[in-house]
Amino acid sequence: MNDVPLDCSDPQILMTEVARLRAEIARLESRVEDLDRLAYHDSLVPLLNRRGFIRQLEKMIDRANRYGDSGALLFVDVDGLKVVNDSFGHHAGDAALVHVAELLAGDVRQSDCVSRFGGDEFAILLEHSDHRHALETARRLADRIAGSEFCHEGSCIPLSAAIGIALIEPGDRPESVIDRADQAMYAEKVAA
Repeated sequence: MNDVPLDCSDPQILMTEVARLRAEIARLESRVEDLDRLAYHDSLVPLLNRRGFIRQLEKMIDRANRYGDSGALLFVDVDGLKVVNDSFGHHAGDAALVHVAELLAGDVRQSDCVSRFGGDEFAILLEHSDHRHALETARRLADRIAGSEFCHEGSCIPLSAAIGIALIEPGDRPESVIDRADQAMYAEKVAA
């Protein structure tokens, strides 16, 4: 910060100071964008992280409360990632997560929100979705993951996922929706 008073009578000095301040504002805005990206986006895959996802879930719940909008949460757990890590190394496990993230993001509507919730779990918000649509989407995504070819350093590794569904209801809290979807995912694992 410059503690020397400006000579306000010299237009050139004022213009130089204005240019310096604009550059400083642009630098700070860029830094804020970087910090926002770090706070709300996953470091491995190009998706929102848990914090970014919960922020979007809160917005969807708010729309459900205010306007009666429908929505659903899909909770996706990649099966056997520990085995992939143990058998092929953590680079293979990371590559598998990137592969699944690309499949999920590429096979939902642009208005839907895909995130890496943590570890081997992903969460997807489906806007304007009823149970039938959420079930069709979950089945399509599970089939897409199981039917995809994932190869790492010459080894083809089968992937699969269990997907739980929870509809977003007026009066919900993020934790309650996530818990219902998580329980549905575990029920799906047991049934498989």
